[in-house]
Amino acid sequence: MISPEQVRNFVIISHVDHGKSTLADRLLELTGTVEARRMRPQYLDQMELEREKGITIKMQPVRMRWHAPHEPSRILARTATTSIRADSCGDSCPFAYMLNLIDTPGHADFSYEVSRALAAVEGAMLLVDATQGVEAQTLAHLHLARSQGLAIVPVVNKIDLPGARGAETEAELAAITGSSPHEILKISAKTGEGVGALLNALIERIPPPSAGALPARALIFDSQFDSYRGVIAHIRVFDGAFCRGGAIGTLASNRKAEIREIGYFAPALVAAESLASGEIGYLATGLKEPDAIRVGDTITTAEVRRSKTQIGAGISVPERSPRRESAIVEALPGYREPQPMVFASAYPEDAGDYGRFGEALAKMKLNDAAIVFEPESSEALGRGFRMGFLGMLHLEVAGERLRREYGLELIFAAPSVAYRLTGADGRSELVYGAGRMPGAGRIREIAEPWVRLELVTPAAYLGNVMELLAQTRGRYRSQASLGTDRISIAYETPLSDILVGFSDAVKRVTAGYGSYGYEFVGYRTGDLVRLDVLIAGEPQEALAEIVPREEAYRAGRRVVEKLKALLPRALFAVSIQAAVGGRIIARETLPALKKDVTGYLYGGDRTRKMKLWSKQQRGKERMKKTGRVEIPPSVFRELLKSNR
Repeated sequence: MISPEQVRNFVIISHVDHGKSTLADRLLELTGTVEARRMRPQYLDQMELEREKGITIKMQPVRMRWHAPHEPSRILARTATTSIRADSCGDSCPFAYMLNLIDTPGHADFSYEVSRALAAVEGAMLLVDATQGVEAQTLAHLHLARSQGLAIVPVVNKIDLPGARGAETEAELAAITGSSPHEILKISAKTGEGVGALLNALIERIPPPSAGALPARALIFDSQFDSYRGVIAHIRVFDGAFCRGGAIGTLASNRKAEIREIGYFAPALVAAESLASGEIGYLATGLKEPDAIRVGDTITTAEVRRSKTQIGAGISVPERSPRRESAIVEALPGYREPQPMVFASAYPEDAGDYGRFGEALAKMKLNDAAIVFEPESSEALGRGFRMGFLGMLHLEVAGERLRREYGLELIFAAPSVAYRLTGADGRSELVYGAGRMPGAGRIREIAEPWVRLELVTPAAYLGNVMELLAQTRGRYRSQASLGTDRISIAYETPLSDILVGFSDAVKRVTAGYGSYGYEFVGYRTGDLVRLDVLIAGEPQEALAEIVPREEAYRAGRRVVEKLKALLPRALFAVSIQAAVGGRIIARETLPALKKDVTGYLYGGDRTRKMKLWSKQQRGKERMKKTGRVEIPPSVFRELLKSNR
């Protein structure tokens, strides 16, 4: 039996492509968690999409066992090659440890995954690529880990590569973590060099979980749906213990159930009899309603009653039982609500798939809690859902998952951000698209979301980066040196200015070496207008946008030209217009589709042909007044692609 003193819970955090998944592979091999014959690259990446893109999208927990050569106070005095494999001594070994690792994504769009993982552990391994140095998400993840009060273990990876800048990277890492150079570990996740010493250092530097009290409490940091077992909650036990067959309740959703299965990740689900304080694992209750188990909720085994804190937080829990005394159980801290930044409406190509679309979103939200959605309808596209995402990559990944995992073919409207409108009566509301924006006379002001942008670049490309940032409506804040050759620039800018194409632009002007991350800082008033698109005189709400007034003409000209190229021709001329406040600012005309009505006539009197041409012209005039233009779904798909 392993005591809490022998447990270590930690995450791997870093910028994307710095070697987290490769390091996780070496840890699984070295600890004997996965047999060598079963190993494959990116073992913890469970989705095919992750391996295709080469990035981690979903966090993945795993339990490992490690036998340290000596007690923790003397571990670091050993050489890098001194280690004992997990299977080299039995449970009688006095220095056997249970290591609970959570592998996390590195991309900025999945930072919410990282924040949830950090709430379930006591330490974080900060991994930096020796060839790339400190990058934007390195700083962002470090800030998140420090805000949770976690122990930080700095590690330099890829020291075996010819282009490794070991000394420079160590200096950068020491500067941002406040560590001394000898505290920074150097490894090669690919070859396994230094990984044994890294495991020993984790045991030395990361504190064990504190001994929990009663009643039992556990944090739900993730979940997934299984057709047979229902909702499977990924939990970290903080107090007490949970046993198979025991009764549990949730504080936020106020649901009660029986534990039908409990266990841990190896990384496959392995059933056990119980999970004690400090352990990370899963439990299944058989509940199949997606909203029964909420990420961030607290699970307890006690009969609970409402506390003043919980009432203020809006948490619903059972009142005092008339039969016996119940306990006040406080919700566990360390959880924050997701903050969607990008919104887009999605509609099934087959209208009959609307119900299945809603069920798929509810199930997918179990293991991607950052997605928000609400029903929406469009005259052009039918019924669908307005969805909120953390960024454009998050949008792309969610759409691909819905297609692959649930067999849904969807049409996405152009993405946008949420705007805060203040009406003439002084009331404020959030509007997630221009289609829901009221008339100009009913609006006092429009505020848009601003973000703090932190961009890291080699010093040689600083001029290019400043020119790129000058093209936004943002404001320079500060800059700092990271070692000898890298600079961090802080900038505040409207989110809409960096929503589309900014990532590619950063890579272009920095030859691929630049990176950035951002965080929401609030809403600020701007000179914004609604750009309407009219096709054959009919407004198309699905194509409306909110743009800066100074950009309205260029945006309007761009959209009408795209539509002229994409729309199929009709039997009558179709006007394509962009308007602001009822004033037309850009126009294109789609010519009528010509039909030769006199082709069957050979010779004869020209009068007959003239009558047919006149009749055709009158028909076109009538169609121009009464005809409607049907916009094919492919037009919306192509517009989305071009906007990206």
